[in-house]
Amino acid sequence: MLTFVTTNPGKIHEAETYLDDPIEQLDFDYPEVQADDLATVAAHGARAAYRHAGRPVVVDDSGLTIDALGGFPGPYSSYVEDKLGIERVWELTRQEDDRSAAFRGVVAYCDGEDFEATPEPVDRDRRGQDLAAEERGQATTDEQVEGGDEAVPVKLFEGVVPGKIVAPRGDGGFGFDPIFEYNGTTFAEMGTEEKNAISHRGRALAKFAEWFQSRTV
Repeated sequence: MLTFVTTNPGKIHEAETYLDDPIEQLDFDYPEVQADDLATVAAHGARAAYRHAGRPVVVDDSGLTIDALGGFPGPYSSYVEDKLGIERVWELTRQEDDRSAAFRGVVAYCDGEDFEATPEPVDRDRRGQDLAAEERGQATTDEQVEGGDEAVPVKLFEGVVPGKIVAPRGDGGFGFDPIFEYNGTTFAEMGTEEKNAISHRGRALAKFAEWFQSRTV
């Protein structure tokens, strides 16, 4: 059985659409490290959650990256949305010629056992390039897999949805959804099923499910 560490039951429902294995929810407030990339935050959280639960765990972290702002707010998305709000982020971006952005999600898996590191490391200099992210697949770094933090292995899976920042539209969703447009529609204008079908978390979960199920066959 897999344990998904989250306070959001909606994430469990989304994960169940990709995984055949039973999933249980664990409400554990693991410490979040201050880092400039989602992968580091997710890997640290997965290790902490595994030590707390003592069984295989899945942790996810996500954020909005805006190309013209150097990938900001990224892993600080929740804090920025709370302190600045989406209108201020839109105002920061609207003056830019390039308003391309991406929602990024990282799923981290840890069970305390060894597994082979993905050969190609995470390339943090290529934000906003969905194709490059898809080609990397379930990217991870040797440091995160084989060393540091008592060398507890963590496998990382990245999902990316490319889009652009627009003036707020739509009444649904949450967070930055009203200012993130994908194929002409903001996330806040989509229904839950439509959004989940193309979400960054869903793309990361699909990669994880493929790897996990092949590993347990």
